[in-house]
Amino acid sequence: MDEPQVWVLIGVFAAAMFGMITIVSTLFIHVMKTEIRSVHSRIDALDRDVSALYRHVLGIDRD
Repeated sequence: MDEPQVWVLIGVFAAAMFGMITIVSTLFIHVMKTEIRSVHSRIDALDRDVSALYRHVLGIDRD
């Protein structure tokens, strides 16, 4: 292998690594946003249930 071929291989490897890092980080951000949204909806449901129990047991509205 001569020097230009080595530089081409280095460039191809660098481009492939950059592409993989980009794809992995994009997918990771997407998964994190989805999980946070899921946790937020669970907290909202729990808050709704606790509010209903609070109103039922004590006969008082929090609002």
